[in-house]
Amino acid sequence: MLKSKSGSPNKKPNAILVAVQLPGVTDLEHRSSIDELARLVKTLGLNVVATVSQKRKSLAASSVVGEGKLKDIARWTGGSGVVPGFTKHTSQVGVNEEEVPSDEDVPLEQPEDGEDGEPIRPGDKADYVVFDNELTPTQSKNLEDALGAEVMDRTGVIVEIFHRHAKTPAAKAQVEIARLTYLTPRIRATGGGDRQGGGIGAKGAGETQHELDRRRIRDRIAELRQDIERIHKDEALRRERRSEHMKLALVGYTNAGKSSLMRALTGSEVLVADKLFATLDTTVRTIYPETKPRILVSDTVGFIKKLPHDLVASFRSTLDEALDASLLLYVVDASDPSFRSQLETTKTVLGEIGATSVDNLLILNKEDRLSELEKAALSREFPEAIFLSTINPASVKKLRDICVQHFEKKMIDVSLDIPYSKSAAVAEIHSVMRVLSETHDEQGTKVRARGFPAEIERIKKNHKLK
Repeated sequence: MLKSKSGSPNKKPNAILVAVQLPGVTDLEHRSSIDELARLVKTLGLNVVATVSQKRKSLAASSVVGEGKLKDIARWTGGSGVVPGFTKHTSQVGVNEEEVPSDEDVPLEQPEDGEDGEPIRPGDKADYVVFDNELTPTQSKNLEDALGAEVMDRTGVIVEIFHRHAKTPAAKAQVEIARLTYLTPRIRATGGGDRQGGGIGAKGAGETQHELDRRRIRDRIAELRQDIERIHKDEALRRERRSEHMKLALVGYTNAGKSSLMRALTGSEVLVADKLFATLDTTVRTIYPETKPRILVSDTVGFIKKLPHDLVASFRSTLDEALDASLLLYVVDASDPSFRSQLETTKTVLGEIGATSVDNLLILNKEDRLSELEKAALSREFPEAIFLSTINPASVKKLRDICVQHFEKKMIDVSLDIPYSKSAAVAEIHSVMRVLSETHDEQGTKVRARGFPAEIERIKKNHKLK
């Protein structure tokens, strides 16, 4: 539970964002990353009161930012702003490198108004300092000592959000593994350095509390992996049972509007929230109005830049829905200036699981937020893309029709003579294929139907039809 220094249970804790712009990172990319961090922090329930940004050739080994900038941050936290043994010109790789001159530093940015419209007073203390750059355990400790506030990095924020939003047993187990993996190297001995007495057969003087904590975490991770393996087998069986249906999967950056599109395409009550990573678990619904054969739609976990590798790995089973799909809808927020890099992030992650060969369509979502000039420019840049607004029923219907037509191209017509002794085949054909005509004679039922080749072969094999 995040707490405010004010002690008031109704006041959101204050946070300062800190980002270092390294060589090779453009101003637009840097600004986009900071804005994204702000949204992550807001999703976590923190109130951003200031942003600190600095251009550097490399991260300072002990404190990420320079000595002067550290003291600037400390004015908001009440800390000393000094790391014991801190050397101003020490870089992360151990080479003496000076900071970029101060005229290239980006000054403190203070919002004019708080989230509730009340002016933010400069005297308000920040409870948390959140770094956009990943911190080592040593850097985290040094910064907390210097700032006198809780220090987090982007990875820690994402892991905590995942921890809060996980609902199903699979998601909870996957997130707990990622969380424990992140926390293990950051365990610091707090009075637990005494060695426990070695038992019978034990070597040496026993383990420190620190070592015991690490071993317990390793045992817990091993237990969770076994649980996930069992869950994966159940999920694989469910996917196999759905294999006779054509499936399209919604993939894309977090908060691109996938859940809103899922709701619009299926008419189902799917969680739609203006928060990052509101959806962690795969949701599967039938497209509405329902087609014959049925088309299933699955919503997947959103992607994000600098997504911790452990989280990508732990959500492999969720992403497998994309790998099993017949059609991928790449959903992007076309009103976001950084959607191109977000699209690349999505493709990179999908490439890691081998899903880049699946048929796909690019959906430029939130077209209602675009001007006519912007739409014209995007049409030239992405001539094959489909513009969409989930609040416009006609727009959603157009996309649905395009998806149905895509699947129609893969269907074939078939005529089957089914004896009355195998009438169960007729019922199955009606459930998974589109019946074009049906007649009856003395021998049985003649059915003309349209379906997917794999479905037709499966029904023929199961019911021994010619």
